[in-house]
Amino acid sequence: MKPRKWLAGVLTALLWATPAKADSGVIVRTTLGLQKLQSLCLLNGCTVVGAIDGTLNQVFLLTTPLDPQTLVNALRVLPGIVNAEVDQVLSLVPIGARNQLPAPLPAGLLSGRTLLAYPPNSGTMVWDSYVNQPAAGIVKVSQAQSQFKVSGTGIVADIDTGVDPNHPALQGVLLAGYDFTRNQTGASELNDLTPTDFPAYPPPSCNSTSCPSPATVNQSTAAVLDQSTAAVLDGKLQYAAFGHGTMVLGVIHLVAPTAQLLPLKAFHSDGTGNLSDILRAIYYAVQNNANAINMSFDFKNASTELQNALDYANQLNVICAASAGNDGQGPPPPFLVYPAAL
Repeated sequence: MKPRKWLAGVLTALLWATPAKADSGVIVRTTLGLQKLQSLCLLNGCTVVGAIDGTLNQVFLLTTPLDPQTLVNALRVLPGIVNAEVDQVLSLVPIGARNQLPAPLPAGLLSGRTLLAYPPNSGTMVWDSYVNQPAAGIVKVSQAQSQFKVSGTGIVADIDTGVDPNHPALQGVLLAGYDFTRNQTGASELNDLTPTDFPAYPPPSCNSTSCPSPATVNQSTAAVLDQSTAAVLDGKLQYAAFGHGTMVLGVIHLVAPTAQLLPLKAFHSDGTGNLSDILRAIYYAVQNNANAINMSFDFKNASTELQNALDYANQLNVICAASAGNDGQGPPPPFLVYPAAL
């Protein structure tokens, strides 16, 4: 990372206060600037946590012990306040969902362990079952890469649960990223693991010889883990979405193996995350040279500031992609989920 960007990351971590757990969040767009907004908060029972929009300094997260909607209503009528909305708590997986081990294990997980280079002629070795998985054949990944002579370029940011930074398939293309749940450089999913949950910590890495019998977690995450680790995660609510970020980056890498990957951690391993952290991640991606932003999640409540963040990305020619549901099952009428509807 260039020194200038490293310094910016340090300053962001220092300036971003940790909101009180009991307080509710409010997202505010203002023309007042930070100091005047802080003075306004002194009169309205709120605290300015920090800027959401990176270097623009127009959108801020506030916290309040009061009813957040009451604060939103009070702020909206004040001069200099362009918009105010309650910070939403979102989830990658249905509330109460758990990782469950299938029994018996799918036969396809026990084969396809031959190592091959991917991308071709590189030094990165992966299982052939990853490169030649059925989905890749259905959408003709290999044929598209060959016919159009493309294998990916630039930076693809993924807003998710983070990534396993040690995963062998992603070495050479994985950038450090940022963890918005902890306000620190790096986006490791492994930081969400509690050492006491595991017989051995850190959990052993998985390869073709040490993990002859992998297990898969729920369909939403689709992560493939070694048997001992999956057994620990099985049924624990705090790990309901563990592996989701690594899985999604694996799909992106399969399609664009020479593109750089920027993991942006805005969700916890239980699948929950704040809208404010997603907004921070969008602005961070744009301001750190991402060419595309992937968002493999959806929620049903509209957000003006989400629209503004995506408009900002669009104006700077950053492509944004979002999921619209799994298994061909859309939401009930009016069939809108966000960010995809935007």
